[in-house]
Amino acid sequence: MAGSDTTPEPERVTLSESLLSQYARFSLYNSPYPAHDAGCAVDLYPGTLRDGRTTAAPSPFAGVVRDTRTVRAPPKPYAPEHDHLILLEPDAPAFDGLTARILHVDPAVEAGDRVERGESLGRLVRAGFFAPWVDNHLHLGFRGPEQNPYRASGSLPLEVGAELRPLEWDGTGTVVATGETYAVLDSPVHPAPGKAFVGIGADDGGILDGGLPHYDGGGLLAAGDLGENGRDTVSLNGDRLGRLEGRTRTIEWDDVVVTVDGDPITGLSLFCARDAEFGAKLICPDRSFALGERVRVRVRARDRVERGEPSE
Repeated sequence: MAGSDTTPEPERVTLSESLLSQYARFSLYNSPYPAHDAGCAVDLYPGTLRDGRTTAAPSPFAGVVRDTRTVRAPPKPYAPEHDHLILLEPDAPAFDGLTARILHVDPAVEAGDRVERGESLGRLVRAGFFAPWVDNHLHLGFRGPEQNPYRASGSLPLEVGAELRPLEWDGTGTVVATGETYAVLDSPVHPAPGKAFVGIGADDGGILDGGLPHYDGGGLLAAGDLGENGRDTVSLNGDRLGRLEGRTRTIEWDDVVVTVDGDPITGLSLFCARDAEFGAKLICPDRSFALGERVRVRVRARDRVERGEPSE
């Protein structure tokens, strides 16, 4: 076809059940930074929603440290202007020839050190890459043998190789945890904690991933072959969230607003989790909620909210 792009898509790197099971949560799209575009990086959270500031940094796999560096981070009033990069050469055949890039860990290792799966790489740190509501985590991406592993963008696209279960959620829940910038609800509930990763399910299948709508876009995980069903939009409880970009799993959010009992908040944090404390996470730095408060969450077009139209 004239004008078509014949460049082959890079081969996807699979994140195995063994790798992901060491962590309480993960997200491929819940970030404002280009390194996560098209699901090319994953954030791995050792702590739960109630223990988000843990400092443990277990290595995703065994391997040899290639290098460590201190790198600049965006200036933020609550964080240092530097972060740390660890380059790790994995042992597993699935990652043969690849270099892993790990960020947000103050390294206790150095070039030439060998680490085992689950062994501490150092101490998790909060740098200027973090929004104030983001919990401590490791950022992981992979580069091929011909790629520059020090560049911030350009990692290979990722595929989740673990079991993922979408959960139905009607948008209601009771506040069970709060922080200065967020609140966590008691629903949806994980049906089998520790046995599988779950996430909030979209209306037509798949798990929603990303910052809705406070980051530019999101993703749809565990959605099968999107090319077979001709699907091009994503919704939650009948509220349209956005449009799928071609046959990819990347979502371009519509101009929408997340509301709680009709009032706007910053957004929803969408991810996959194994732990029993799963529930919707509301991002709300400009609004506080009381423990035990019962709420209803909706996603509505911005123009309707600005016109003051009531929720159905």
